[in-house]
Amino acid sequence: MVKLDDVFNVADKKELKELNNIVDKIDDLEANISQLSDKELKLKTNEFKKRLESGETLEDILVEAFAVIREASKRVLGMRQYRVQLIGGLVLHRGNIAEMKTGEGKTLVGVAPVYLNALTGNGVHVVTVNDYLAKRDKEIMEPIYNFMGLTVGVILHGQDPLERKLQYQCDITYGTNNEYGFDYLKDNMVMDKQETVQRELNFAIVDEIDSILIDEARTPLIISGQVDQDELPFRLANIFIKMLLPEDYIYDEKDKTISLTELGIKKAEQFYKMDNLMDLENMETYHHVNQALRADILMTRDVDYVVREGKVEIVDEFTGRVMEGRRFSEGLHQAIEAKEDVEIQAESKTLASITYQNYFRMYNKLSGMTGTAKTEEQEFESTYKMSVIQIPTNKPIQRIDLEDVIYKGEVAKFKAIVKQIEKIHQTGQPILAGTASVEKSEILSYLLDLRGLPHEVLNAKNDEKEAQIIAKAGKLNAITIATNMAGRGTDISLGAGDKDEEEKIKSLGGLYVIGTEKHENRRIDNQLKGRAGRQGDPGVSQFYVSLEDELMRLYAGSKVQKIGEKLEDNTVIDNKYIKKSVETAQKNLESKNFGIRKEVLKYDDVINKQRNLIYKDRKKVLLGEDIRSVIKGIEKSVIKEAFEKYVKVKETEEGIEYITDDYKKYIKEVFRLNELEIDNVDIDTLKDITYDIVQSKYQEIEDRKGNSYMRDYERLVLLKVVDSYWVDHIDTLDQLQKTITLQAIGQKDPVKEYTVEAFDMFENINRNINVEILMYLYEQ
Repeated sequence: MVKLDDVFNVADKKELKELNNIVDKIDDLEANISQLSDKELKLKTNEFKKRLESGETLEDILVEAFAVIREASKRVLGMRQYRVQLIGGLVLHRGNIAEMKTGEGKTLVGVAPVYLNALTGNGVHVVTVNDYLAKRDKEIMEPIYNFMGLTVGVILHGQDPLERKLQYQCDITYGTNNEYGFDYLKDNMVMDKQETVQRELNFAIVDEIDSILIDEARTPLIISGQVDQDELPFRLANIFIKMLLPEDYIYDEKDKTISLTELGIKKAEQFYKMDNLMDLENMETYHHVNQALRADILMTRDVDYVVREGKVEIVDEFTGRVMEGRRFSEGLHQAIEAKEDVEIQAESKTLASITYQNYFRMYNKLSGMTGTAKTEEQEFESTYKMSVIQIPTNKPIQRIDLEDVIYKGEVAKFKAIVKQIEKIHQTGQPILAGTASVEKSEILSYLLDLRGLPHEVLNAKNDEKEAQIIAKAGKLNAITIATNMAGRGTDISLGAGDKDEEEKIKSLGGLYVIGTEKHENRRIDNQLKGRAGRQGDPGVSQFYVSLEDELMRLYAGSKVQKIGEKLEDNTVIDNKYIKKSVETAQKNLESKNFGIRKEVLKYDDVINKQRNLIYKDRKKVLLGEDIRSVIKGIEKSVIKEAFEKYVKVKETEEGIEYITDDYKKYIKEVFRLNELEIDNVDIDTLKDITYDIVQSKYQEIEDRKGNSYMRDYERLVLLKVVDSYWVDHIDTLDQLQKTITLQAIGQKDPVKEYTVEAFDMFENINRNINVEILMYLYEQ
């Protein structure tokens, strides 16, 4: 029995006790199930499916299904799930988050809940942080599922739609968060139901769930379309920015904002030969200058982006990996391309977007696992209604986490790091040095080269070599420098499979992890620490900090800097207040980032209600529901609105007179009528008579064109008109969100103002959509 004496909160202990009881029942079945032949074991899948079809639930078959798949794992892969792995699997099945330390075999943890939920036939999605891990995990686990009669697919970047559709039809599908989200958006843009690739969003297990649902949740998924444009404005703005002096702009490093001063604006007016840069007619020029300013001052090469093969590629600040297919929006990417003097790709317009929060909340059941999630439990609870359960380790953790070493200056810090690496390396103990950016990884690499210390560098510039580099990182004498991409998904094995070497390294103290600075989130530091000490191995971790690090400069508070001014550059700081301030700075930044994510979600929740309505109606059309009845509903709605808007009431001596001239004119225009004979019609029957007249015209068109043609044409018109207006609408909402924040100045809640305006705009586009659909259909 797993001991529960560790420092888990009361709720975790209670749940773990209950889960341990279930695992006891699974263990009780092991002796009998191990007696089954391979054929008998395989037949269990059909037996479970029949039991589900006859009315049993997943809970009814859970204990037996978990025992069966554990036996299959043992026979096919030679790996039997530990108790803690089955506990983790139960947490996932319940739609919660299993927090398990590095090296606890999280890939194997997912097997039982994936198998159990796949038995319903509704599909299970396993979500990973990159294509490499999706492909790797699929290939490792596929033999188990195939053995049990289930199909397994994988979604990869660049796959054609037909191939994707086949992968989604499998019982179990592996893929990245990006690919799943983009496929959802694309499915809601197709013109034919055969072109859709996804099916129902049933059950998802998200690996490294904190990375995907927390760290990446500040940026929505956006599908963009290219807009014709000239390179010249971007090139000109870049030239102008290079001429500016510090007094020409105001830069807030902490909030990452920048804008021209009055002096800067005057220089821009002289450069562009215009009277007033702030005139509405000069808005485009002002936008280009602003983005060039952001590109030049705010965006740093090898930190925010890298340039590979003449292309600017975004670096994910949390994983350190290149974000495939992602571009900065609103012309910022083009401004960076001008800055780096590479080919400028066409500017894009938002065609569809969704936040990760709103995409993943659509799954019937969502769960996840990670080594680090407890610090964000409140956010997981409030945003996703998921609890974080800390699972005990299979073996006690042997890693020693040393105290942080703090210096005043960054130069002194790096000197100390190199000295420490050199000292440890002389013993043969493998070293992993984690950096916060590509730039810092290259600085450290340069310093090690100067000392003649052989090493490997893993960052966004060579991420395709990740597996090879990590595979060797646990060998004797290995020095590996890596951005935080080395903190995810791949275990560092001591000795890399050589048992004698493994024992030698263990005697030296295991992997030695050095953090070259603290990250903006404590979870990322914990991930780096977790590279050492897997499965009861020994290991060491130590972080180096300087008061010049961005985290300390911007978030530790002015008192820290004042204390620092009195200290020597090269001495190690032993000050309780400063030591405490490191964690305080991280908590401050975590809180700020949580606020940003909440704000992004609030705005997207407004769009989400509209998006769901549009996509729901669009799906009905796509799936071939009775389109004619939809059109009839639109006709009645437009006639009713026209009646309310254009029929005027006039009081005369004879009584009340109804003026219908404007009404007639509008109806004739929308329904393409030459005449509308309603002069002597009673006002109470005007709408009905109008409806009968337009129905008669529509019938004429249908008789002429044919029933089959009209149904296809109706579907095409509905989809094209809705898509056209929706794309413009979300682009406008995007602009509205940027400007609405000004409402806060007037003591107004910007989200509330945005909600009201967005609702009015949505009502308006629905009216316009209805009218345009009718104009297309009746113009035949």
